[in-house]
Amino acid sequence: MTHPPRQSVIGVDGGGTRCRFALLGPSGRVEIERGSANVASDRAGALATLTEGLAALWDKAGLAPDRLQDCPTFLGLAGLVDTDDARDIASALPLDQVRVEDDRRTALVGALGATDGCVVGLGTGSFFGRRANGRTRLIGGWGFELADEASGAWLGRALLRRTLSTQDHLAKRSPLTDAILSDLGGARGIVAFAKAATPADFAAFAPRIVAAAAAGDAQGTALMQSGAAVISEHLDHLGWRAGEPICPIGGLAPHYAPFLPREIADYLTAPKGSALDGALMLAADFARMGELA
Repeated sequence: MTHPPRQSVIGVDGGGTRCRFALLGPSGRVEIERGSANVASDRAGALATLTEGLAALWDKAGLAPDRLQDCPTFLGLAGLVDTDDARDIASALPLDQVRVEDDRRTALVGALGATDGCVVGLGTGSFFGRRANGRTRLIGGWGFELADEASGAWLGRALLRRTLSTQDHLAKRSPLTDAILSDLGGARGIVAFAKAATPADFAAFAPRIVAAAAAGDAQGTALMQSGAAVISEHLDHLGWRAGEPICPIGGLAPHYAPFLPREIADYLTAPKGSALDGALMLAADFARMGELA
């Protein structure tokens, strides 16, 4: 966004680890950061974070407290799965002009700006999206239990499965699987770890997988190849066409580049902005719609 809007707008990028708030107005941009705002795992805590963060952002901007409720605001929140939840959360916030969605569209808009193209979002979780000819399609983002293909958590769990498979002689050992077996205390330790592990715990293995694949480890390479196959398949389902940019976002996404087909890798493009930038852009759009109504 190159020019501040005539009125102030607020964008919120609410993640499971941190929640970022930004206000953009005639005097410029103000940002703050708070803790988790995952409405699926802790709705009450997320609402508390959002309410306090909005008030703190407004205060930092030096604006009259009684005008916060009138500020057009767009929130992209982790863990949101349907419009009923979005409506409930919106009604619980101290705002009269508010749109609440899951965090996929804010990430896509921030990454692509005003251009068409695809987004591959791969961190602890995953989602994929495409915008073309004014239409946006999003797939994935349903959480680790049922989805998150090619994500860090998905890779970590797959590594533990492969390591156990080496014990059944269904897969060949590699330095990576041998190290995991040793570090976790054998097959029994792997099973015990998996029973209590969170998605973030599984995702913590992703850097080791990336490093092992880069060093030529057979199992690390196979895991990265399997994730790259998922990416290719999902881009095909989205209707991606050669020539459209593909923005990899999230800590894991760029590491798949060497394992993707050349016809896809050639169009990987750095994102133009962040999910918080996207939230501000959508908030500005929301404000303009209100002005035209």
